[in-house]
Amino acid sequence: MKTDSIFFRLFQEFPSIFFELIGEPPEEADLYQFSSVEVKQTAFRIDGVFLPTQTEENPVYFVEVQFQPDSEIYSRLFAEICLYLRQNKPENDWRAVVVYPTQSTDTGDIKHYREFFSSQRVSRIYLDELGEATSLPIGIASVKLVIEAEDTAIGQARELIDRVTQDVDDEIMQGQLLQLIETILVYKFPRMSREEIEAMFSLTEGKQTRFYQDAFAEGKLEGREEGREEGKREATLNAVRQFLALGLSLEQIAQGLSLNVEEVRQMAQQQSSNE
Repeated sequence: MKTDSIFFRLFQEFPSIFFELIGEPPEEADLYQFSSVEVKQTAFRIDGVFLPTQTEENPVYFVEVQFQPDSEIYSRLFAEICLYLRQNKPENDWRAVVVYPTQSTDTGDIKHYREFFSSQRVSRIYLDELGEATSLPIGIASVKLVIEAEDTAIGQARELIDRVTQDVDDEIMQGQLLQLIETILVYKFPRMSREEIEAMFSLTEGKQTRFYQDAFAEGKLEGREEGREEGKREATLNAVRQFLALGLSLEQIAQGLSLNVEEVRQMAQQQSSNE
């Protein structure tokens, strides 16, 4: 499951969830625009940035989602942030949030950056420590579904669906949350057909949206096993195209598809020449 892409989609479609995660009012999302930002003339790409849209009093939030151990994550993160600040010179203050599935995934050395953590300028969120899903706000409980084990994810999703249908009165928000839950399951179970996913939950909200369709297409790509080399290459090219469209860097795509960076670069160039 490509966690970078799903979290980019989650924060883009449901920015209020991010602010709930960091203990701020969900309404704070109305003051921000979320995007992925590439730092010019480098290979750096920041997973996500919440940029204030109305006032200089609100900080810029840099977001990093890290689901694999990386001993150099903090040296890379602070290099990205400092380059961004130098190039863009925002008037606003800044904060950074790193999202991990578990604390054991956090293998970065903070000795050169400890002041950022002690001042709480940088926060770390471990999804498995957020508490029981039944005691969490529905949005956060839905995000925690990302790390749920496969053998319990379906049951957890059904409980969340019951909560949404019973506790959320706003029909638009209800449909968005149901779509969010089902989309996470599409990512978690890429070998399940669309019909199986639909039959499992008997849901219709959001099925025709691009968000759902793209998520299903990407999940299907992950589980596809082509019999011919030509078919395999076509599937890989399609995956590269999808991930480039989501704003992932060449390095992230290479890691996710078990390719080297040069192979991904060539495929990206081939895709550009075909457009």
